[in-house]
Amino acid sequence: MRKIGVIFLILLSSVRAQSQQYKVDTSYTIKSTYAKLIKKYPFITIPELKPNIDVQEQLDLVYNKDQERVLHLDAFINKKKKRNPAVVMIHGGGWRSGNKDQMQFLAREMASKGYSCFTIEYRLSLEAKYPTGVIDVKNAIRFIKDNAGKFNVDPNKIAVLGCSSGGQMAALIGTTNNNPIFEDKAFKSKSTSKVNAIIDVDGVLAFKHPESSEGDMAAFWLGGKSDEIPENWKMASALTHTDKNTPPTLFICSSIPRFHAGRDDMIAILKQHKIYNEVKTIEDSPHSFWFFEPWFTQTITYTTQFLDRIFK
Repeated sequence: MRKIGVIFLILLSSVRAQSQQYKVDTSYTIKSTYAKLIKKYPFITIPELKPNIDVQEQLDLVYNKDQERVLHLDAFINKKKKRNPAVVMIHGGGWRSGNKDQMQFLAREMASKGYSCFTIEYRLSLEAKYPTGVIDVKNAIRFIKDNAGKFNVDPNKIAVLGCSSGGQMAALIGTTNNNPIFEDKAFKSKSTSKVNAIIDVDGVLAFKHPESSEGDMAAFWLGGKSDEIPENWKMASALTHTDKNTPPTLFICSSIPRFHAGRDDMIAILKQHKIYNEVKTIEDSPHSFWFFEPWFTQTITYTTQFLDRIFK
């Protein structure tokens, strides 16, 4: 039953994309990741979440329509309170693949803990290069704030969470609060895209760094190799923008060092400015650990403990 559900989500995303006539890379899915990991980690399972009467789901809400390109988000709203902290969730896939549906497991479980959670569709590298996807998510944040009452959101308690390339984007979004380079002036909104917390789940903090081994996937998104367009590689790195204005940050890390590139340097800056931060490393875990138990529950626990400390 679980496999059928995953396949349905993949097909649904493919049909939706084809109807809007843009290319889609479906190589990064929960199903394909499970098939790769199950041999080395035979104990893993896909989370099974029971419906929660306190969580209202609103799927495929349009947050932006730009020249016939419609962008959607899914909302998972805790109904018990009218002003919940919000968690904006960004999927991974090397800036090229993946879709918002992959974050629904995390969003449903987080919402049951007292949050309003949102999984965001954004334009990937086959359709649009950096920084378009980043700007898309910032527009989604503004849309969520504009509709804070509808979504039971406290607009002053917004966290951005991303996994893998989504983690890189989350860190960049959080470190570029109020930076006009990453703002869409044409987007009609009364709100800012400022966020109040960052959760980076195994996303790099610096593209050009001694610890980094980013290559073709990053180059394709950034519009060229590091020696061709070094400015993009620099400006797309959260480490470049980390300063006294960076919000509290949680790093949830796998056991694979290359996904932590720039993290320790970023932490040093945060500590210099007395900005709260945490590092949680899940030992002996692969990349994409957040999709599967037992790591899914650990990811939820680390995230809620951090956000409860920051927001509650």
